[in-house]
Amino acid sequence: MKENKDNISLLGAVSMGTGVMVGAGIFALTGEIANYAGNLLMWAFICAGAVAGITSYTYIKMSNAYPSSGGIGMILTKVYGKSTIAAWGALLMLFSMIINQSLVARTFGNYLVQSKYISLPSDYVPWLGLGLVIVSLLINILSNKWIQSFSFVMAIIKAVGLMALAVGGLAASGISLPSLESGAMETSPLNFIGAVAVGVLAFKGFTTITNSGGEITNPNKNVGRAIIISLAICVAIYILVTLAVGSSLSLDEILKAKNYSLAEAARPTYGELGVSLTVLIAIIATVSGIIASMFAVSRMLTMLTEMELVPHSHFGMPGSIHKHILVYIAVMAGALTIVFDVSRIAALGAFYYIAMDFIIHYGVLKNANRDEVSFNPSVLKASIGVDLIILIGLIYIKGKDDPVLLGITIVSMTLIYILEKWFLKAKK
Repeated sequence: MKENKDNISLLGAVSMGTGVMVGAGIFALTGEIANYAGNLLMWAFICAGAVAGITSYTYIKMSNAYPSSGGIGMILTKVYGKSTIAAWGALLMLFSMIINQSLVARTFGNYLVQSKYISLPSDYVPWLGLGLVIVSLLINILSNKWIQSFSFVMAIIKAVGLMALAVGGLAASGISLPSLESGAMETSPLNFIGAVAVGVLAFKGFTTITNSGGEITNPNKNVGRAIIISLAICVAIYILVTLAVGSSLSLDEILKAKNYSLAEAARPTYGELGVSLTVLIAIIATVSGIIASMFAVSRMLTMLTEMELVPHSHFGMPGSIHKHILVYIAVMAGALTIVFDVSRIAALGAFYYIAMDFIIHYGVLKNANRDEVSFNPSVLKASIGVDLIILIGLIYIKGKDDPVLLGITIVSMTLIYILEKWFLKAKK
């Protein structure tokens, strides 16, 4: 795919990264993480941010050496060549991002039906999410410059809005934290680690920056800068918001509200106006998040297609490969939005992402050209260790609560590998 060099500024890259992270993270996952982290909700988000900070090191180092709009696919092919394992890892990342889009779309529906101005039952949630997927597809037909400007404006609105609601809520409550006190529901170490694993989804949006590397101004420096700035902004926002939620709701109330807990948290302090404002910010966050994610993943899949690592068919559609791929992504994200609920979508996305993340760290550690890529092996080994720990926690909580989902994950990941191996062998 022809890259539009210098099309995205540092500020644009930061807004794109935070757009994906805030959209998927704090709105979609607060209740889900509280379900396992209990009174350690805030610490689960902080630990997830620390995990993202450590594991982002590999992506920054590789992107500094080889900036590309195929990002993750580029990293995998650099360390594994055009092999089955490289294509498999790239597809795991691809599907993780598409799963994340369905998570964001579903969250959009969950918050929209909470608005007093929308008289729709919860049965409409998946269809509202599907509508957002379709709108995001149409917007992505527009130019990169338009998406950059849109992401920047939306990122500012939701960051400022969330922080204002959080600070106001904390000031009004006197920073009393009923859901975070020791008397609230305790959690086991494995449950907490599983919560952190799900929480990593709230930060994986930094890979959106990696996947747009070839289009960022001065990418050898700005990709890394954008990732670090985006992660720092999101950690600050998540701490403030979880403190505000904890000051407004008990843990039982957070778990009851679950998929729209932020809207309920605004009610005690701000009343219906606060709920409406939270819903509005949630809509802005989810809309901008899915648009930015679709922008990045379409470029990654286009690169893999042009490298002949994945199959492609036009299905009679006119236009470029990139346009076709946007349609494929929208179809997959829309289908997942309809079929799965938030809990299953989040877990499936976390499994795919952690597996891909492990493959990347191991490949760079063992196979990267040290003359071209400068890195500290100890940090990569730490990233591999962290991935294994949170994967064990995730397997534990889902094996206990949803063994069917665990089976779906294992079968689907195995099937992707087998089909990819067959495709590459048949192509020779």
